Amino acid sequence: MQLLSLNHTVNFMRLRVATIFLSTLLIIGSVVSLATNSLNWGLDFTGGTLIEVGYEDSADLARIRDELAGADFPDAVVQNFGSSQDVLIRISPREGVKAAAIGDQVLSALRADGETVTMRRIEFVGPQVGDELTEQGGLAMLVALICILVYVAMRFEWRFALGSVSALVHDVILTLGLFSLLQIEFDLTVLAAVLAVIGYSLNDTIVVCDRIRENFRKIRKGEPTEIVNISLSQTLNRTIITSLTTILVLVALFYKGGALIHGFATALLFGVIVGTYSSIYIASSVALALGISKEDLMPPQVEKEGADMDPLP
Repeated sequence: MQLLSLNHTVNFMRLRVATIFLSTLLIIGSVVSLATNSLNWGLDFTGGTLIEVGYEDSADLARIRDELAGADFPDAVVQNFGSSQDVLIRISPREGVKAAAIGDQVLSALRADGETVTMRRIEFVGPQVGDELTEQGGLAMLVALICILVYVAMRFEWRFALGSVSALVHDVILTLGLFSLLQIEFDLTVLAAVLAVIGYSLNDTIVVCDRIRENFRKIRKGEPTEIVNISLSQTLNRTIITSLTTILVLVALFYKGGALIHGFATALLFGVIVGTYSSIYIASSVALALGISKEDLMPPQVEKEGADMDPLP
């Protein structure tokens, strides 16, 4: 059974002004959060030592922070990892001190009162590597957006290209804003999820743009807004089915995937929802605001060879 009859047109563009206003507010809020709170950079970007320890009973995070502060680690970030018995400790880089030595000092501080603490793993990332990953990660997103802009401009029309890139920038900023607001750790897996969100959102946008271009050429009468509404309605079945099946998988990953991919699943889950919304409203609204029309999308007339010559007597 189809979710929507092709003969039924939903007036999506009726909410165009309201959705643009809402998106503008969300973008401003995200930028303010990023400027004030920044991102909770993971060890991959900041560098330092990551230590995972296990307790027999539920760990008291406040007491652990006090113990580490007394052992000259006042900047240690302590949080539960998967369960109340598992604790993740992040320590900023210490010049001239190896990760193994830091691990021994941390364990000694935690075992000082006779508590049974088990070392699960210890990782070290140098600050130079962290800075390089931050730079390369931002460059990867920038290059992806520029390549998409060029591709869509060549494949469709420059108004669609600006609309598509506007939707992608909208999705990326809102996703980063969510991580900044909730202070969820931003590591390499989350960066990979953000790049995947760009690809997912672009796929939805390309489908919508292709249908709009096709209908502009096929429907002879009709205002641009009406043709966009028809196109969005015709692709709505596909959009809903694709989004729902993707969300079902991501929800399973979010709840059952474990703490290691929690940030990855969060970014993708939020990105799929926002990407579906932006494909319907942001990309189409920007193209309409730039004055897209039937004349812009009609194929160029190709003159036949010799058509301008006088006919033979």
